[in-house]
Amino acid sequence: MSYDIYFLSRRDGQSWDEVLEAMEDAAEESESIPARLLDAWDRIVPQAGALLGEVDVTGEEQESRELSDSDTGIDLSVFGDEVSITVPFWHAGNDAADVLGKVFALAAVVEKETGLTAYDPQTERPLMETQPQGLAELMSGVTEDLRSRYGG
Repeated sequence: MSYDIYFLSRRDGQSWDEVLEAMEDAAEESESIPARLLDAWDRIVPQAGALLGEVDVTGEEQESRELSDSDTGIDLSVFGDEVSITVPFWHAGNDAADVLGKVFALAAVVEKETGLTAYDPQTERPLMETQPQGLAELMSGVTEDLRSRYGG
């Protein structure tokens, strides 16, 4: 399980549900990363490295790119024209707040470089309209629930 953030393009009057549906439809059709996202990726990677420290970058072909931070579990992916950040439910308390602070900062970089909006499907609103403290509490709660059910 992971906390997911999607990067979306929303037209005036379009609901977030409509945008998500369009994203799913486009993902089925898209095979390669558009040039505008490849260009953005080249600008995002060094900024993500400055933010997260040493990161693993994979995928040099046209279909996908992935950037991973093994310390936090933060993963930034581009598959076709779909861009997302995921972070596993490993974090609780202050650790969750720290990791989500990094997610917010990385999302801001991705928004700036791609022109897309970071959308949080867990809260059903743009990420930048949410309170980081509330998300840290949400992540902590899910993490603690998973630990109580499955150990760890």
